[in-house]
Amino acid sequence: MFATATEVLKMPRKTIKRFLPDHQKIKENRVINMFGSLLHDANLWHLNRRSARGAFAIGMFNAFVPVPFQMYLSAFAAIVFKVNLPLSVALVWISNPITMPPLFYGCYKVGEWILGPSGHEFAFEASWDWLVQSIATIGPTFLFGCFITGLFCSVVSYFGIDYLWRYSVRKAWKKRQELRKQKT
Repeated sequence: MFATATEVLKMPRKTIKRFLPDHQKIKENRVINMFGSLLHDANLWHLNRRSARGAFAIGMFNAFVPVPFQMYLSAFAAIVFKVNLPLSVALVWISNPITMPPLFYGCYKVGEWILGPSGHEFAFEASWDWLVQSIATIGPTFLFGCFITGLFCSVVSYFGIDYLWRYSVRKAWKKRQELRKQKT
């Protein structure tokens, strides 16, 4: 039959919600639970265009932050900006142990492209000495590349999700109007 206005607005939500974990599981997570009563804000759990685009921006930016506590950063930013917390935390996992090497090498190359060559050959070695030396030599180029890449992906995802959300709502409204015209 006809889709109501509420059903039309829920269409993008349905797609995203399929991939999100249960709110109660997230609230019980010891990592997220450190935020205590701040998690009771209803805006953190709503999924609408505003909260989705903000969550995508936060999650995508933090996915390129080369620290082990990216989930904390995303949760904190979601609380501060009052966007969807589960989505912002879930998007951080774009950079996982499997995808990190190519993502972070790409970030290094972006930094090198913008700042110029660091003058040091990149050759991975699994040792503490190599890590300390690399932070001193290629670290600034790498960190700058991570910042630029994270910022770029954040902005693109913010406006991309906003556009896709609006597009799907317009498409659903047009479909609803066509169905209404066919009935009359």
